[in-house]
Formats: sequence, C-alpha cells, structure tokens
Amino acid sequence: MAKPQSRKPSNARRHGKPAPKPKGRDILWGWHAVAMALLNDKRRITGLLSTSRNMEELGQRLDSLTDSRREEIPEPKIVEKDTLDSLAGPDAVHQGIAAEVLPLPGVAIEDILENVGERCLLVLLDQVTDPHNVGAILRSASAFGARAVIAPDRNAAPTTGVLAKSASGALDAIDLVHITNLSRTMEQLRDAGFWCIGLDGETDGTLDKADLKGRIAIVMGAEGSGLRRLTRENCDLLARLPTSGPVATLNVSAATAVALYEYARQNRD
Repeated sequence: MAKPQSRKPSNARRHGKPAPKPKGRDILWGWHAVAMALLNDKRRITGLLSTSRNMEELGQRLDSLTDSRREEIPEPKIVEKDTLDSLAGPDAVHQGIAAEVLPLPGVAIEDILENVGERCLLVLLDQVTDPHNVGAILRSASAFGARAVIAPDRNAAPTTGVLAKSASGALDAIDLVHITNLSRTMEQLRDAGFWCIGLDGETDGTLDKADLKGRIAIVMGAEGSGLRRLTRENCDLLARLPTSGPVATLNVSAATAVALYEYARQNRD
C-alpha cells in the first residue's frame, strides 16, 4: 500500500461554533473518572459525594490541587452507599465516590487543527453510539497519544457516567469533539495534511502494511454495520486488521486499540 503524496497542510477556517452541549448536570463515578475531573481545569464540578471510608483519600486528593482549583470545588458530602447506588445505578461500580459535574465546554475541529505537529493521530467514529465502546476508545486514544476523538453530534453516545467510567478518566484527559458532518470534517482533515484510513474487515490490505507515519486519522465504523458508504468513499485508504481463526473479528473498541498501537509502533523514534 503506497501512501499518497503528502498534501500541503492548510490553515483550517472556522465554519462555526462547536455543537452546543446539553444543559444540565452529569454524574461521574469511580475513582479514575472523579480524580481526572478534579485535575481538569476545564471541568466545572458542582458537587462531591463520598462514603465515609473514602473521605480521607478524597481529602488528600483535594489538598494536592492548586489553590485556585481547590477554591472552585465544593466541599464533599458524606453519603451512604445506597445513595450512590441510586445515582449511578445498582450495577455500577462507583467505589464509594461520585461527582456532580457540568458538561465539558465544546471543542471545534478548528481548535484541534490549529496547532498540529508533523505527527498527529486522530480517531474518527462513524455512528459508534454505545457509551461503553466510546469510553473504551477514549481510554485507548489517550493511552496511545491521540490528539482527539471525533464523532458526529447526531446519534452520539451521551457523555454520562457510563461513558466516563468506561473511559477510566480519559473523558477529562483527551478532547471528544462533536461535529455536524463527518464527510465534511474528513475533507477538512485532508486539507490539513491528514491521511484518513478506514478500518474495514472486508478489504484485502492489512493495516500493518500501510504507512501510518505523519498525520493520520483512523476511521472506525459502528459494530456490525461498519463504515457507511459515504464514509468509505471519503477515506484515502481502507485496511483491515490481520486477524485469523474461527473468531476473527473484534469489537470496535478492541479494534481501535489495535489500530492505535500500530500507529504508535510505526511512529516510534
């Protein structure tokens, strides 16, 4: 698979504000999600709830924050486990800690493209709507150094506690960008020098044979249906993972993690 001739990067023009975030408050639970929210200066925290056994550790984490950040965060309240069960859900592993938060400020694709380096990794999601999968993808994207995860605003997975728990803190560590039109965004990325690679299990070429150095956008389709036709047509390259055996498919979050590892492997100095 020969990589197309590099496009000359262009300055992205702002075509409008990012999609508005829903009003109201979300509940995050679990130590990883809450701890990252505490550290994220962009995150507005309106309440902290903890069981009595966790108050000492929570106090230590609050004391480790900068003075300005600590002043923004309300004093935690001690609650019973049943209270957290009712907020997070009976099956949620909340670990005795939860935070009431406002949605993160919206981020526009132009903000992402404003200062990209010669090497940059983005993840594009084509109708991946399950919050567990999106959360796991955010976690892998953060772990492998992706700049952002980008998804259409329509039918997007809600950024609730389920997604945040699955992301294990990555929701507050990496930008999740909601856009209006995926095909138009892919055009913007190409204008900025990105090569869009769609994962497709039905194509011949494998991802390890592709040139993933430089500015790369990995495009992932919904589990089951895969990439939509127009999304496929807008990719510079389609590739599959080199899987085999009687169970040769991975769910979308696992497949994304493998693809991101391959990018990281090829871009090691």
